[in-house]
Amino acid sequence: MPGVARLLRQQGQQPGGAVDQGRGWMVEPDASAAAEAFGIALRQLRTDRDLSLRELGRRALYDFTRLSRAERGRALIPEGYVKTIDGILGAGGTLIALREAADTGTPADAGRRYSVAEGEGEPVTVEISLPGGGSITLRLSRRQFAQILGAGALSAALPGGPPEDAERTRRALEQPARVDGAVLAGFCRTLDEFYQMDKMLGSGRLIGTVLAQIEVLDSLRHGVRAPCADPLYRVMAQHAEMAGWLLQDSGNLTAASDWSRRAAEWAQCAGDATMAAYMLVRQSNIAVLAQDYAGVVQLAAAARRAPGEVDPKLLALALQQQARGHARLGEDRECFALLDQAFRTLANHPDVSVDGAPVYLHQYDLKTLTEQSASCYQVTGQAERAVSILEDTIGATSPSLIRDRGHLTAKLAVAVTRTGHPDPDKAAGLGMDALSAARQTGSARIISELRTLDQRLTERWPGHPAGRALHEALAV
Repeated sequence: MPGVARLLRQQGQQPGGAVDQGRGWMVEPDASAAAEAFGIALRQLRTDRDLSLRELGRRALYDFTRLSRAERGRALIPEGYVKTIDGILGAGGTLIALREAADTGTPADAGRRYSVAEGEGEPVTVEISLPGGGSITLRLSRRQFAQILGAGALSAALPGGPPEDAERTRRALEQPARVDGAVLAGFCRTLDEFYQMDKMLGSGRLIGTVLAQIEVLDSLRHGVRAPCADPLYRVMAQHAEMAGWLLQDSGNLTAASDWSRRAAEWAQCAGDATMAAYMLVRQSNIAVLAQDYAGVVQLAAAARRAPGEVDPKLLALALQQQARGHARLGEDRECFALLDQAFRTLANHPDVSVDGAPVYLHQYDLKTLTEQSASCYQVTGQAERAVSILEDTIGATSPSLIRDRGHLTAKLAVAVTRTGHPDPDKAAGLGMDALSAARQTGSARIISELRTLDQRLTERWPGHPAGRALHEALAV
């Protein structure tokens, strides 16, 4: 957990503190965030091993009341005792590393990654890889996460970014006027990492972290002034869009819609016409899952009419989304006329032309549009073409993109049941593969497709062994 020592340096405090030799603990002038981080780790390790404070104190030959103070962030235990306690708790050197970082300013040599519970009120869960193998999990409130992130102790909150990103954020939180391009660039690097992790890990592990990042950005907003106000709102809109997407994938459509509206509002504040229009498309996408197909059409059409400079690729995406709504309404002619227009627009504008365009637009190309068109073909009675498109897309998708492959596989399974020569065994087998991906990533979108598949198998092939096995697996 690099950067823990930075917490001791805020507000002029220096690493280290006065040692009370008679009592055997290192007393901090204040309840520092470094001591709090050490205490959280100590308490989590102890409770994970089902040890009481008295029992740990007995084994370590250390006063349990002093252990209690350390767990509450009121003191740092002397290094000699930390080594003993680290061994008793099987911490693999993590407590030693945290203690040394707080005392000397040397970064703790521990890998780290985030795993986050869903929901705005849930804790942020930080998983720290131990030097000797294994890991420990620290559960932090959002307040603790935002506070410690801002101070620089959890530089893992800026995955892959240089350590100076966390230090810039800390300074900006103390003096909002110091928000500048370098601070905002750090948050943009974080967001890029989140998009990559989402494809591999799924939404459930990222929601809380993204919401905590937004809390930090929002705290910067209160004191920021021109010329950084508009760029800050732009970054906030991008993070809120990401939050809406993660909540949509997890199945919380109400919260997804709320965050998408907030993203649109912040985009308007930033004067970002493309992002504001993009959020109408995102709302249209949410409406598909809510089965509000008239809303799908209306929201996508509104995105096409959005004022200001809107990237042509965004207009192609809106055309594709509007076509999807018309297909669901049984309006085939309108659907395919819009799809043809989307293909022409995207072919003429293959590259993003607007600075700061949504991340998805950079990935949106003719192959993506073709894959998305499969749903239109399936709904309008051309399931064979949908199957061909989805099989080609799955073959070109990296196995590491577990959630994306799982969703495509679930859609393929449904399409197989709608062809002229349906194969229930193949469909159910694909469904089981997709279910495995859903369980790994927590994707409610995959589960939604699988419930559609289960309904079709049950209605058309009642009692079929493969279909029954999928039905029972979904019920678990």
